[in-house]
Amino acid sequence: MRLEHLLKLLEETPDDSFLLFAVGKEYEKAEDFGNALSYYRRLQAADPDYVGLYYHLGKLLETLERPEEALEAYDAGIAVAKAAGDRHAWSELAAARLELDDEG
Repeated sequence: MRLEHLLKLLEETPDDSFLLFAVGKEYEKAEDFGNALSYYRRLQAADPDYVGLYYHLGKLLETLERPEEALEAYDAGIAVAKAAGDRHAWSELAAARLELDDEG
């Protein structure tokens, strides 16, 4: 129900960063990881400075057992967070990266 509403809104504004992210999250919650990844990648292409994307993208890639890509997502997010002066996001991304790197 919520996903259908978000998709309808996205038809009206196809490059809306928040809607792309929200649709990706809804697919992720439904464990439709392929569609979730597709919307996250679409958001990354449309708005690479959307700092909230990178933690979730990295975690999804970890779920998909793609650790190298997850590390790349965390690194990209760290750079975006640093450029934006978002210390909270930077800290979360750095911690996620460190945890994944320690596992590998």
